[in-house]
Amino acid sequence: MGLVPVQLLRDRRRSFVELYAYDNNGRSNYGTAGYLGNGYFVTVKHAVVALHPGEDDGRRIVSVKLRVNGKSVLATVVDAGDARGEVDRGDWAILRVPKPVNLPPLRVNMNFPYEFADPIFRLGNDYSKGIILSTGYIGQKTASGLVTSLTDGHPGVSGGGVIDQRGDMVGIPIGRMQGDYRFSFILPLRKEIFRKVTGLQVSRQEELVPAVAVTLAAPLANPQ
Repeated sequence: MGLVPVQLLRDRRRSFVELYAYDNNGRSNYGTAGYLGNGYFVTVKHAVVALHPGEDDGRRIVSVKLRVNGKSVLATVVDAGDARGEVDRGDWAILRVPKPVNLPPLRVNMNFPYEFADPIFRLGNDYSKGIILSTGYIGQKTASGLVTSLTDGHPGVSGGGVIDQRGDMVGIPIGRMQGDYRFSFILPLRKEIFRKVTGLQVSRQEELVPAVAVTLAAPLANPQ
């Protein structure tokens, strides 16, 4: 996975919160949201908007609450993608809370290459048990604009964050393969997602130079 300071991952964990949505039928579901600064959060659309209201007894989300520093904070959906179902490149949403919150904002990288076997870190609200870290690797880019990965896709992690080795947020976990919690789909970050967010912190996109052992670069000794 490469060497990543533990403190960096702990710091990034503080930028993610538990999300709970409540519908008009008295039911609730849970997910994750990442803090962008100025009261804005990013998550998945399917966690905060009923995608099939006509097919699901008129179900609609009536309130969204975020667990911030131990307190429940009401959030409003201010923007969302055009997804009509889950595991879709339009499955994103932006939330905003009415008052400033004491959370460190994430730095986003919209140019992460998503090369095969790139190591990643995933932060999410696994099984509604709080923000948990998982590690994994990039698989491949799909024709639909998503990326496959080998990392835990437990219930509740949708809307969380995919973090690179520099600590930048590069994507959003949005779903998994049916029946397989380890094969997950990532939505790469792009400008459209943040079109209504002010004060967004964007990575300088400095190239990460991989560490190479000195012994590999040394000339081979003459066996004769």
